[in-house]
Amino acid sequence: MTVEERLARLEALEEIRMLKHRYFRACDAKDPEGMRACFVAEGADIYYGPALGSFDDADGLVAVYARLALERLDDRYVILDMHHGMHPSIEITGDGTATGAWTLRFRQVDLRTRTERVSALDYDDDYVVEDGRWKIARCHVRVHWSIERPLTDDVKVAQ
Repeated sequence: MTVEERLARLEALEEIRMLKHRYFRACDAKDPEGMRACFVAEGADIYYGPALGSFDDADGLVAVYARLALERLDDRYVILDMHHGMHPSIEITGDGTATGAWTLRFRQVDLRTRTERVSALDYDDDYVVEDGRWKIARCHVRVHWSIERPLTDDVKVAQ
């Protein structure tokens, strides 16, 4: 492998890492457009576990996400999410294709039900270059475990 090829590979790996970071930030920032921009234009293969299900295009996922994430009650967001993506394992598989695995530590507060959920998950992704930028073409989530507990009356949630 030439120096130029090695450099191109390193740049691709970093671009994919930044793509996934943009995705996590968009999720936590309640930014459906930013989330959608992380996926291929058409035909993404998405499975987000039993809670959200499967989608054959990112538009369906983003519609569900927007409905949940942007819901407000008494001028406050009902659902608060925190995505901590870590331990990426990314492999460039061809010219403009790659696979990736990520660990996710996820925390969600639901103010309607006054519950908190903490979960350990893995992402298995495929990435492709589309219009010169890396995009998520396949994203499957595997839940390892999850706990849900009530938020007692003395718990204050600030937004």
